[in-house]
Amino acid sequence: MNHHAHPQPELADSSAAPLMVPPLEAALALMEARRSVPLRTLAGPGPTPEEIERLMRLAARTPDHGRLIPWRFILIEGSARSELGDRLDALYARQNPDTAAGKCDMWRLYLERAPLTVVLVSRPDPAAKVPEWNQMLSAGAAGMALTIAASAMGFATQWLLKWPGRDPEAAALVGVKAGEKVAGFIHIGRPRLIAPDRPRPALADVVTRWSADQSMSNDTP
Repeated sequence: MNHHAHPQPELADSSAAPLMVPPLEAALALMEARRSVPLRTLAGPGPTPEEIERLMRLAARTPDHGRLIPWRFILIEGSARSELGDRLDALYARQNPDTAAGKCDMWRLYLERAPLTVVLVSRPDPAAKVPEWNQMLSAGAAGMALTIAASAMGFATQWLLKWPGRDPEAAALVGVKAGEKVAGFIHIGRPRLIAPDRPRPALADVVTRWSADQSMSNDTP
């Protein structure tokens, strides 16, 4: 995987006044209201081809140190949902002969719940100067951008990572290649209901401000 050459923007005069860009209140309200919904509550119709193309363009507008594009997307929609689900069911039964009874159509039903599933694939370049951890974070950012874009377009999402994304043989059926990993199955559809918000962390539990005193106390054995 190679770096992508793009023209660099001209740097602004360091003495120039900052641009006071007004806040986008609608965008902030969307982020405050966005939440995941249970997969069983998703329904069609799914995004149109034009909406899917827009979703993908928005998801690709994500932080990407080194412009490596260390992620990609696999779309599962229409009849492909049941076709892939049947193949996953067959593999699951082969891998779990003692526990697969009664689950012969489990993964087909799983994929048929949402009209569209986007498989987020992380594909870091180990030869790049950018640490692989940074590249993996970029994939996560692409997934978050996708969920926000879908919400802005009136859809609901649930981001899951179940057996088809964790098992190498199953992931290969999905289309994941060597050196790649599934970062999640992002299921997209119309919400049947507005899910209640879940408890969010108290800021005091997750936000601190750096200080010299705090740094020194952490360094002290």
